[in-house]
Amino acid sequence: MQHSTTRHFIRSLLRAMIRFREKRGWIMSSHVAMSMLLALFPFLLFVVALAGAVTADVQTEALIDLVLGSWPKEIGEPIAREVRAVTSGAGSSLLTIGAVLAVYFASNGVDALRAAMTRAYHGSDPRPWWQQRLLCLVFVLCGAGALVAAVFVGIAAPLYLHFMEDAAPRLYTAIFGNEVMRQIVTALVLVVAVTACHLWLPAKDVRPAHVWPGILLTLFFWALAGY
Repeated sequence: MQHSTTRHFIRSLLRAMIRFREKRGWIMSSHVAMSMLLALFPFLLFVVALAGAVTADVQTEALIDLVLGSWPKEIGEPIAREVRAVTSGAGSSLLTIGAVLAVYFASNGVDALRAAMTRAYHGSDPRPWWQQRLLCLVFVLCGAGALVAAVFVGIAAPLYLHFMEDAAPRLYTAIFGNEVMRQIVTALVLVVAVTACHLWLPAKDVRPAHVWPGILLTLFFWALAGY
């Protein structure tokens, strides 16, 4: 039984590698990586403008650190420097107008991912172009909203957690003082993001059970590359 399972796994892995080559996986991977990198700058500008529209006390450094904190300094610091230069020298009206353009250009990165995943599933997207772009814009808006909410929670939560730490120090340590727990929360966020991409970006109805192997493999290689 174990030998049969191992043989089935090897055959499935070989078929996946063949399909990856037939679907021009390496070319599409490079396209997605470059598009996402170019979309990162306008995305950050939009996130800062969105935070400024919500509150006057914009935590620009917290937003930049949340997005680029885990990036290598050689890559993340030039982007962060340009974001600081643009946001510090622009007025609120100019930043708002720029945000409208930024959210469109940021959606190009999501559109590259949509095209790659559509090709991986069945090769063509029957949806009209405006529906494809609208879907990408929704992903950008949801991602920006989640980042702004995360920063606000990061600012407000310590005030409330301080009372919890005094009232129940053991419970506080078990939940918030545990490095494993923080890693679990981060992994859950990544799982939700990657799952959303698999379920909604391709022009095909898929069952969650069918995409879990790909999601887990994506997260594994993501963590391996980050390490």
